[in-house]
Amino acid sequence: MAEEKQNEQEINIEISEEVSEGVYSNLAIITHSNSEFIVDFIKIMPGTPKSKVKSRIILTPQHAKRLMQALEDNLNKFEGLHGEIKDQGPQTPPIPLNFGGPAGQA
Repeated sequence: MAEEKQNEQEINIEISEEVSEGVYSNLAIITHSNSEFIVDFIKIMPGTPKSKVKSRIILTPQHAKRLMQALEDNLNKFEGLHGEIKDQGPQTPPIPLNFGGPAGQA
């Protein structure tokens, strides 16, 4: 038992006030290479023809898999408390990128 505690490392994590406010995202684009996964978080607003990436996270494949498992675990816990999250599914038309606002023109 004492040996297990010696092998455990305590991690001290700090978060700045700015980072703790978070960044809202309603779209994530995921790309990958043979050595990393890149997740770009974007906020698309109605009537805005152009959106910018608000945050980019770069992960190793191992960390991407751990993130997927952690999200799956947390989604299962959330649905256990609050009920099933309804997915739009492939039959539902996707939300248009302009949210029904004016289309951008070049």
